[in-house]
Amino acid sequence: MSDSAMAPVIAIDGPGGAGKGTISRRIAETLGWHLLDSGAIYRLAALDCDRRQLPIDDEALVAHAASELEIDFIPVDGGTKILLGGDDVSQAIRNEAIGAIASRIAAYPVVRSALLERQRDFAKAPGLVADGRDMGTVVFPDASLKIFLTASADERARRRHRQLQEAGIHASLPDLLEEIKARDDRDMNRSSSPLVAAEDAVTLDTTELSIEDVITRITALISKRHIV
Repeated sequence: MSDSAMAPVIAIDGPGGAGKGTISRRIAETLGWHLLDSGAIYRLAALDCDRRQLPIDDEALVAHAASELEIDFIPVDGGTKILLGGDDVSQAIRNEAIGAIASRIAAYPVVRSALLERQRDFAKAPGLVADGRDMGTVVFPDASLKIFLTASADERARRRHRQLQEAGIHASLPDLLEEIKARDDRDMNRSSSPLVAAEDAVTLDTTELSIEDVITRITALISKRHIV
């Protein structure tokens, strides 16, 4: 039996700003498991298109480029170093413009298909925590535990605004809110793998919850289901 067939998977889905990245990383660190930031993969594809000036409305060309990406995720203190073709692009892929491109190309079925198997390859022993928008519905439908994190659009915009301020990046809160709403609309209404909670997912609204509150609740579910 392959590693991926044996490895348990915890799928954590939800819209941008709901806390998926931080929660997934903390859970993976606690368990000593691998981590998949699927959003980073789409951002890497977006960054590659941007750097190579590829027309992002050419779905076939974008999908071909995505299938040939050289990606590495390297654990570092408190986070993950993300490499594209050997270059550290951990910060570059967090640019708002790159995020907007990623959201657009993620709506292309051929792009999602090109990146599907690459994501599944991350499921290796002792286990995987997968962070994304369709981890529990499409990529890992047999995941041991599926979590759907959500929060109000206003709260998610405030969180993103605070993150950018802390990083010394100027951003308009109203503009961020509009972008989040637009991205939600694209993600929820795309024809391929729309953003939706899996039928067997546990939904957690994080609007009024701290990171520690969410981690405590997910840890309790892991224990209750005897996943580790």
